Amino acid sequence: MDFSLTEAQRDLGGLTRRILAGKSDPKSWEPAGSGGFDRALWTDLARAGILDAALPSVVGGGGFGLLEQCSVLIELGRAVAPVPYLTSITMAASALAEFGSGRQLETVVPVLRGEKVLTAAVPDAGNPCAFTAEADGDGWRLTGAQTAVPAAAFADALLIAAGDAVFVVDREAAEISAQEVVDRGDAGLVELDGVRVDGSARLGGPEVVEWIRLRGTTGLCAYQLGTVERALEMTTEYAKERKQFDNVIASFQAVRQRLADAYTDVEAVRLTLWQAAWRLSEGLPADEEVATAKFWAAESGHRVAHTAVHLHGGVGIDVDYPLHRYFVAAKRAEFTLGGATAQLRRLGDLISG
Repeated sequence: MDFSLTEAQRDLGGLTRRILAGKSDPKSWEPAGSGGFDRALWTDLARAGILDAALPSVVGGGGFGLLEQCSVLIELGRAVAPVPYLTSITMAASALAEFGSGRQLETVVPVLRGEKVLTAAVPDAGNPCAFTAEADGDGWRLTGAQTAVPAAAFADALLIAAGDAVFVVDREAAEISAQEVVDRGDAGLVELDGVRVDGSARLGGPEVVEWIRLRGTTGLCAYQLGTVERALEMTTEYAKERKQFDNVIASFQAVRQRLADAYTDVEAVRLTLWQAAWRLSEGLPADEEVATAKFWAAESGHRVAHTAVHLHGGVGIDVDYPLHRYFVAAKRAEFTLGGATAQLRRLGDLISG
């Protein structure tokens, strides 16, 4: 495959970075574990065409796809921007555009305008769905609960994986309790107690669940790439300025070795991400590639985040210092949709199966 970026990827990534440069200021960040959604920034991204550019024309998008979405997500990760692009665009809106029809497609329109937010509650690889679906006449009754659903605290509608299918559920039909996770307060406990939906709410079967999970996992790897890439840059800049014994710490061999290892880790995330994204965008089997990418996003993300904190010394554990936001974002991405151990187990199952 060709790992060079397309013109559209470069343009979308560059535009996203320019918008974030003027909107995402570490001095204005909410304390870690709070906030979670910058609605003004979400609207700005919509007005700039970032939200609709990488969606099919059937929903009014620009016709691009997962590769371009990953370029946007990398920039969002570099700014640890509190906007639900991964859940709203890469997972939910993309699935609706791919498999939806009629009223389901209409759900996407206000999202592209920056007026509403979508999310998706899907299980990690190899895990059963947290919700069940029981046929009820010409509809279904959904029951179950799933904790820490990303962006659920402010989502207007959800894609719920229940049984062996995916259903579109309005926020009013679910009981959602806002939750604070390690880096922000955007998650939610989603509970359904025999909630009835009509037949038109069913988006598709198990193939849709897997479609969303694979693309969501790949998009998460892209976000993690941006996060650890920027954390490493911040650490390198700090090492060039911080002095001990009248010498900058970047001149110490042990520091240089850790920075070199971190650079290698970042590049491992980059390589495996683009391999997985490219195969998915080409319609090729990509289960192994996605599991590999998520393994490196988790394992490398862990090492780079801890290296960044260690080399910053005392300031590295200051929760008010900008680096802390990158540390907790990397830790959340490490375990979301399965950590390194889960991905190794997944790879073992795929290879042996």
